[in-house]
Amino acid sequence: MVAGEASGDQLGAHLISALAQRRPELRFSGIGGPKMQALGFESFYPMEKLSVRGYAEVLRHYREITGIRKQLAARLLGERPSLFLGIDAPDFNLDLERTLKGAGIPTVHYVSPSVWAWRAGRMGKISAAVSHMLALFPFEPPLYEKVGVPVTYVGHPLADLAPLNVNKDEARAQLKLPMRHPIVALLPGSRKSELHYMAETFVKTARRLYEDIKELHFVCPLASRETRDLFQEAVRHHAGGELPLTLLFGHSHEALAAADVALVASGTASLEAALFKTPMVIAYRMSPVTWTLMRRMVRLPYVGLPNILANEPLVAEFLQNRATPGALADALRDLLHDVDRRRRQVERFREIHLALRQNTARKAADAVLQVLDSAHG
Repeated sequence: MVAGEASGDQLGAHLISALAQRRPELRFSGIGGPKMQALGFESFYPMEKLSVRGYAEVLRHYREITGIRKQLAARLLGERPSLFLGIDAPDFNLDLERTLKGAGIPTVHYVSPSVWAWRAGRMGKISAAVSHMLALFPFEPPLYEKVGVPVTYVGHPLADLAPLNVNKDEARAQLKLPMRHPIVALLPGSRKSELHYMAETFVKTARRLYEDIKELHFVCPLASRETRDLFQEAVRHHAGGELPLTLLFGHSHEALAAADVALVASGTASLEAALFKTPMVIAYRMSPVTWTLMRRMVRLPYVGLPNILANEPLVAEFLQNRATPGALADALRDLLHDVDRRRRQVERFREIHLALRQNTARKAADAVLQVLDSAHG
């Protein structure tokens, strides 16, 4: 198994737990994070080595990452595992999977690459690399069936974890947040590279919004010491210590449950906000080089997962140069004042939640064991 970042580590841990319950004799190794390792997974390299995002960022680490892949491929070809499972990280895993599949080792890929959004040309590469695809979203299986790649829709694990009905007061009490003040959650990303491009924008947006609505309180869950330090630096430089702000280590789900609205970096965080029924505005900035390259390959009118799943512009999106503090503050202010728009978002979020709630770990384990048994039966 290879997981490339925290979300993959979470997926891997759930799947290892489900597989181990069914087949206690299975052993798991490769590259994984602390959650996988806590379940007995042996990681040959630190997962953080693979946790880079965007063309410009990947190029800086290209030699090290390709070196790890080459060494890992040689090791796995020598050991010949019963099955290889790549968890997301398609730029790393697909090349590795193609090598292993070519040598007769069955390969399962968990989390479909976003071929429906951009880089559709990867379908040929996926077909050559993947014995079976595990898809998180209901619109993905037909894309693979069309090109003859075996696929199983397993739903999204976050939908299994998130409650259908959120208790806002309980979440606020747990985080010691004001009970009667409007609360805005700020989720600027989980990686240092994301904070580099978005921390200042998120802080300036919060300051503008607070200047207009003095009773606001802000809450910002951050994934690591490094991202917390970057955000605190932005607060010192651009908020002057005047912002009523609660910073958290983790606890993003509780922060979203407690909030009236959220400003969210596009990606998994936008899906988390939807599953916790939090009306939101989506923003994203990246390196100019990465943005220029991605714009040429994007196929969909939306980038936010709630909009893609709803198939409509349900949530306002502000990307790159449009993601200015003024525009974001205006959008959040409008959302706070528009009860009907917030209610509509919440209703659609609930529909999305029900569609994605599929007991993902069990379904994924069933599919993996079927591939394993077919190959070695």
